[in-house]
Amino acid sequence: MKNILVPIGTREKGINNLTYAVNFASITQARVYVTCINSDGTAEQVLRDVLEAVPVVKSVQVVSKVLSGDIFEGIQELSRTLKIDLIILSPKSIDISDKLYLGKVTGKIVKQNDIPLLIVPANFLFRKLDKVLMAFKNANYKNDDNFLMLEDFLNIFNSQLHLLHVNTPDAPEEAKVISKGLMGRSSSLTESDNATVFQGILEHYQHINPDMICLLRRRKQNIFEKIWQRNEIFKEEFHTTKPLLILKERE
Repeated sequence: MKNILVPIGTREKGINNLTYAVNFASITQARVYVTCINSDGTAEQVLRDVLEAVPVVKSVQVVSKVLSGDIFEGIQELSRTLKIDLIILSPKSIDISDKLYLGKVTGKIVKQNDIPLLIVPANFLFRKLDKVLMAFKNANYKNDDNFLMLEDFLNIFNSQLHLLHVNTPDAPEEAKVISKGLMGRSSSLTESDNATVFQGILEHYQHINPDMICLLRRRKQNIFEKIWQRNEIFKEEFHTTKPLLILKERE
């Protein structure tokens, strides 16, 4: 992992996400790029405020850049140009209803980007990831390269991987075949019968007590199916108070 991108919407969430990114980069030796959209002429000041508020870590290089135009196109272009490995985001904007887990901005970035995303809750302090919970309903992964970023996290923190296979009523028979590569890396496997993956997570969350949740954004049968129709996700559909790593299914 060499390059991390932190898009900033507000000063408060920008400080939270950049602080997390800098602490993470101090372990991985990654370079951190922080960016803000110049929608009302205040982007440069917001970036200065955020950079001044985040403690300096000498081993981490932080590069700031103001974006003009469409924020989503700008993030995609920066990700390609800078060869970004991971994007760190907040669940929602400061002006979004508390009923939402993902607001329009974060939801659209999840929808449009192919790069792994780490969604960090507000005021969440960086800490070691002892346990990572990966939840899914279709366990039949044809390409273990889907999990390269997850493998990075597990290696960096020497974390345990706990798999949660949620058997939903609509899951096909082939969904029960779990990837050998994923099984070989895991510390435990829990099978659960639930209507949705989120219900399965809620049922087993306290028992596993993870420090991070990981989901694979599949082209079909993925937990964020409704994002394809709209960019928001309500908390009743999915939410977590822990960091959420979202991977994108590869060909």
